[in-house]
Amino acid sequence: MASSFQTVPEMLLHRLAATPDNTAFSFPVGSGWKQVSWKQFGEQVRQVSMGLRALGLKNEERVAILAGTRFEWVVADMGILGAAGATTTIYPSNLADECEFIINDSDTKYVFAENDDQVAKLTAVRAKIPGIRHVITFDGKSSADGWVLTLNELLEKGKPASQADWEAVCKTVKNQDIATLIYTSGTTGKPKGVVLTQDCWVYEAEAIDEMKLLVPDDVQFFWLPLAHSFGKVLEVAQLKIGFHTAIDGRVDKIVENLAQVKPTFVAAVPRIFEKVYNKVVEGTKKTGGLKYSIFKWAVEVGREVSALRQQRQEASGLLAVKYSLATKLVFSKLQDRFGGRLRYFVSGSAPLSREMAEFFHAAGILILEGYGLTETSAASFVNRPTNFKFGSVGPALPGTQLKIAEDGEILIKGRGVMRGYHNLPEQTAETIKDGWLYTGDIGEVDATGLLRITDRKKDLIKTSGGKYVAPQSIEGKFKMLCPYVSQSLVHGNNRNFCTMLIALDKEAITEWAKGNGVQGSYEQIVKDPRTHALIKPSVQELNKGLASYESIKNFAILPRDLTLEDGDLTPSLKLKRKVVEGKYKELIDGFYAGNVAEL
Repeated sequence: MASSFQTVPEMLLHRLAATPDNTAFSFPVGSGWKQVSWKQFGEQVRQVSMGLRALGLKNEERVAILAGTRFEWVVADMGILGAAGATTTIYPSNLADECEFIINDSDTKYVFAENDDQVAKLTAVRAKIPGIRHVITFDGKSSADGWVLTLNELLEKGKPASQADWEAVCKTVKNQDIATLIYTSGTTGKPKGVVLTQDCWVYEAEAIDEMKLLVPDDVQFFWLPLAHSFGKVLEVAQLKIGFHTAIDGRVDKIVENLAQVKPTFVAAVPRIFEKVYNKVVEGTKKTGGLKYSIFKWAVEVGREVSALRQQRQEASGLLAVKYSLATKLVFSKLQDRFGGRLRYFVSGSAPLSREMAEFFHAAGILILEGYGLTETSAASFVNRPTNFKFGSVGPALPGTQLKIAEDGEILIKGRGVMRGYHNLPEQTAETIKDGWLYTGDIGEVDATGLLRITDRKKDLIKTSGGKYVAPQSIEGKFKMLCPYVSQSLVHGNNRNFCTMLIALDKEAITEWAKGNGVQGSYEQIVKDPRTHALIKPSVQELNKGLASYESIKNFAILPRDLTLEDGDLTPSLKLKRKVVEGKYKELIDGFYAGNVAEL
């Protein structure tokens, strides 16, 4: 694939010159949304860049961003890259000692911190991070000793520099310079710093543009963690393509924001679709009667139409009439929740169950699943609007090569592949061999070149009987069968049968409890025998579609939901299996104590 740019700053300067008056971003202010043109965005970025250079930042020196997803995150990131620096990403959920590790391991020199709470984490370990020269805060206060500056104070330092001064700095950046250090949140062990070059991001932006998955007229609603590669790849794609991004990282505001922004494109993780699905299904069940009957009828009609569309055919005759009615009565309301203009979602970061994708497609909402790793700059495969298959992650991006190893492991080669793990030559050598990145995922390719992920190599369960079980597939199916479920974990490695831990969605189960005479707190509701009786039929239904060796012989409802805050999930909402299994080891061991299955 031919490349028209060498670096992200070069791509940024081109965008600022090409469409200065177009809307680049919007973000919430009070009850409305403030719009920012590319020219206005460029002014702020220039001042951040030159402010950092005034503070002493040198080429490829690291600057960390410790903040949630917001407009200023992008300004800071582009300001760092435009100053010829490199960005270290830190999740706002990271604890002080985790921040300390990332800062020291990456040799970071400056940190952007969102507010006083994030600054406090750094202050608590200040003696242990002697390399930090300054902290710049978006919303917090500056310190008397000058160690902490406000963003406005940094902008003032950069204001005297001219556009020509800034462009001269941008031109010193080289194609293979480090652009980003992303520390994999990981499901076990210490995070590893993934070194991604300028060329990695230029490649991703140009590949996304070449696919025409996004176009200049698109309006993107963006909420993903920008500390995660899935968020970062859309940030650079915007520079290349020039679409408008409405940005707000507050997860509890997603549905409300979608209705206001009316986006044409949204990237999301499966948990978002699961929550919407649970709410829709439970809401219609609760109304009961005729409304619920119409809902079930509409879904069945929608599934027929979806089946045809998956074969690239359209409904006709009576089916087309029925689908039009189903859309008017049911599906239009769901489409309106997403703003009514959505062309499609892209789902990534964790597996999306085929059943979930088919439900939304039945309702006229297309979810294109994609796949990639932090180590491949996020996007390596994605379904296309004209070439999609539910249950697959689509064909490779232009310029990305795929190979399946003898044991089924997916190997990837291309410009998006990382330089390596920072300061970890042995782990790098284990992961990249002869230019091929060993992903740790198991998959297969169909005759049309579409990739299907069957499971994580490390997550595959091998029962004591020698049978292999793919837990993520089972967990995905279960979420479709039981709308009260938040998370589930299938266990059975080196055991003689499989069991499951189930965490219930607080909102959904509390609503059910109100209508079914189950009283008390969430903790009391999940312990109630009637709650167990509610969940059991869904497990039994799940087992009907499973082989005997992978069927769930016993389950337990956990006393609380699994959350990011409690360390059960990664920031991209993936389950930390070993962490959860460790927390509930006694409960799991109890399943096997008598060696008797109960379900």
